[in-house]
Amino acid sequence: MKQIKIAPSILAADFRRLADDIRRVEDAGADLIHIDIMDAHFVPNLSMGPGIIESVRSVTKLHFDVHLMMDNPQRYLHQFKEAGADGITVHMEIFPDPDEVLDEIGTLRMARGLSLNPDMPIRRLSGRLAKVDRLLVMCVFPGFGGQSFIPESLSRIREARDLLDVEGRVLTELEVDGGVSVKNAAAIREAGADLLVGGTAIFGASNARETIRLLRGH
Repeated sequence: MKQIKIAPSILAADFRRLADDIRRVEDAGADLIHIDIMDAHFVPNLSMGPGIIESVRSVTKLHFDVHLMMDNPQRYLHQFKEAGADGITVHMEIFPDPDEVLDEIGTLRMARGLSLNPDMPIRRLSGRLAKVDRLLVMCVFPGFGGQSFIPESLSRIREARDLLDVEGRVLTELEVDGGVSVKNAAAIREAGADLLVGGTAIFGASNARETIRLLRGH
């Protein structure tokens, strides 16, 4: 049985005590820390930058999974690497042919991620997965935390899982983000996800350890 990984998204953390919140979810069993970077152009919101990553890098040794919701992420790859990012995910909507940017991320010795919004057909990934370490299927339209999971996303997760299997990407993690909760986690896992991102579900929980356990399915 495969090990499901859980990545709390600090977009839902209390930034007045961000370091404490990261330590809390690490102690609760988190596998990675998910960090959403928004530029107010690609998505209608503005969030943190490399400085936030650098400020909390010493707080934990967990993998920093950095999701760049930006129009021009290539300009900032080195900055995020220097700040402490361990993996960078960019959007298929920005890079229809993502080889070049994935090569650059790999050259910087970071995990290479590719993400799709809910209206991007999964079939567009066919033939483009050879350099992808982490495939992120968005189950809400990115920009704001706390949104509800789009039910049709389950079929998209299954389709992505099938495509990864067909193209022999057995080591590529299938990551799911957006509206993930204890209530829908079992269906998301059953659809083929390897890595579940939880924001409000984890940071808003009274018992983060129990929530992470339930999300993981143990």
